[in-house]
Amino acid sequence: MTPESGDSRKTAQFEAATGDEAPLDVDPRKRAAAVRAAYDGLLEIRRLMNTTVDDPLATPAAWERHQPVRAVAIALEAAGIPPSAVGPDGHRPATGYRCAEAERAGAVRVEWLGPPGSGAAYAAGEELGNCARVLRGLGWEALEYRGRGRHRYLEVEALP
Repeated sequence: MTPESGDSRKTAQFEAATGDEAPLDVDPRKRAAAVRAAYDGLLEIRRLMNTTVDDPLATPAAWERHQPVRAVAIALEAAGIPPSAVGPDGHRPATGYRCAEAERAGAVRVEWLGPPGSGAAYAAGEELGNCARVLRGLGWEALEYRGRGRHRYLEVEALP
């Protein structure tokens, strides 16, 4: 059947997990394969677009610079770092990273969040350090800051 003949099936499109979505309700093996394919695609974009730099795989491509939240989320999940999630009640049922636009254009804010009592705030220093190491290895600058209540977060942007 074709879409014109009434077949309403849609091809599933990969969505990067930023940590602000509902908990992922997919087979973990299928999700891992989809993340791996998205990450491989990101590296292929770098290989094809970064023709004027010494190491094209170590430099974010223009696509990543235009969609930094998505690019950072793909990189973190591909490295095995779990995303957080938001339940239907607005509370976080899962501990992990959260990527969102930072106040500065082109920058991404990465936080380590979880449900109350999960110890996410105590683990934030170490976990954000892991996130920073992954991102720095991919050509992102990741600086740690403390906000209100000494809440730790990273501000991430592509190196020039």
